[in-house]
Amino acid sequence: MRRRIGIVTLVLLLAFALVFVQLNNLQVVQASKLADAPGNTAGMQRIFSENRGPILTADGQVMAESVPLPGGNSYQRTYPAGSLYGDITGYFSLIYGLSGLEYELNRYLVPHVVVPDSISQLLGSSEQTDSVVTTINSRLQRTAYQALGSLKGAVIALDPRTGAILALASNPTYDPAPLAAQSTTTEIAAWKADLANPGDPLLDRAISRAYPPGSTFKMVTTSAIFDHDPKLALINFPAVSQIPLPETTHELHNYAYESCGGTLTQTLPVSCDTAFAQLGLKLGATALSEEATAFGFNQVPPIDLPGAAASTFPPASFFKQNLPQLAFSAIGQGNVTATLLQMALVGAGIANHGAIMTPHVLNRVLNPQDAVVTAYHPHVWRVATSPSTAAQVTQLMIDVVRYGTAVGIQIPGVQIAAKTGTAQTTLTSHSSVLGASDNWMVAFAPAENPRVVVAVVVPKQPGLSANPTGAQYAGPVVKAMLEAALGITGGQG
Repeated sequence: MRRRIGIVTLVLLLAFALVFVQLNNLQVVQASKLADAPGNTAGMQRIFSENRGPILTADGQVMAESVPLPGGNSYQRTYPAGSLYGDITGYFSLIYGLSGLEYELNRYLVPHVVVPDSISQLLGSSEQTDSVVTTINSRLQRTAYQALGSLKGAVIALDPRTGAILALASNPTYDPAPLAAQSTTTEIAAWKADLANPGDPLLDRAISRAYPPGSTFKMVTTSAIFDHDPKLALINFPAVSQIPLPETTHELHNYAYESCGGTLTQTLPVSCDTAFAQLGLKLGATALSEEATAFGFNQVPPIDLPGAAASTFPPASFFKQNLPQLAFSAIGQGNVTATLLQMALVGAGIANHGAIMTPHVLNRVLNPQDAVVTAYHPHVWRVATSPSTAAQVTQLMIDVVRYGTAVGIQIPGVQIAAKTGTAQTTLTSHSSVLGASDNWMVAFAPAENPRVVVAVVVPKQPGLSANPTGAQYAGPVVKAMLEAALGITGGQG
């Protein structure tokens, strides 16, 4: 009996010793490796040749993976789809560090220590690489680039019910593969080529660049009217082509000097600038500024991708001595700027009964045994407006597609809500320069039970027609995305 007790005691002591050694390895020996910042190339030198977990689309397509090199002791990071997911995965570069999901989720992708939960794990390797599964739909992602074609611009598609990003495209983009090359000469050459490209492919126009949102901002102005002073919706403005701006000798013109007027139910579908400028002045700076803040302006949206920029709307105090700017701000001009992500979230808030869900690209993380390490759980970022207001704005946006500025995106059998935007690049209402306007559209469908929000921006660029409307260039991209998202024949993919 004593001998058995002695054996058991010895086994327990050995087990405790093993636990101590392994925990010491986890907490001390390996800690410095994990503490290396992803942009620190000294730390990168060590991890560059190691195996790294894959990044996958929601439908199982490989966005990034590591493949063994001859000899089996080192690995090469590859991006099988080339530039298709470049702005999402980012790059994994020995010289230039990490970006995108490679940076954001590096702690899962890099070989990392895990606390053992079994004797077999305790006696085996303490390191593992996880697989990252995203919310990206490969068909929608491909459709976005096909629909943009040669246009410089960006596309976001998201699920308003969860905040899941279904597609995120910025054109032109870049191929991360050369930046992950084993040859530093290749990396440097690729980096210099990307920097020298006048299209600025390293810029993520979907989340990092803010533009004047133009008339897409009227979604916010309309929401503010219903939230703060619903009587304004009943004002019947006379049909005019221009109005005088207060405290100045200048005037604000409608697009192409067209005459328009009426109540809100008539002026939003045709995107009447003169009416909305007057509505903004009557609504007041405080209400408009509060509504913009409620929808997320002046904050960085909490998306799980690095580099997101804040959108801007001036504080109410800014307009005290500058009422003309209040008129321009009500139509998304002047000092108002927005990222494509921000305007997609405005549309998502309206589509989701007033609640904006936190935007995210991460779906779940799986360990080598395909067990879930962590999963994203949707949650509300902001409650922007009430369900009642959201429903009223939605109905007006349906009319935009039925007979207003977005009739071109109609899809038989599908009710769509949308808002177009044509943002002049100066405070003058027109320019003779070709392609001098930024073109926008935000849409969601089916309007009665929205499953997808699509936002598109096509910024000013050579080769566009003079003063194009948001429906002219952004519209066909939005329609292609909606068709693909809803599984309707005609969507590219």
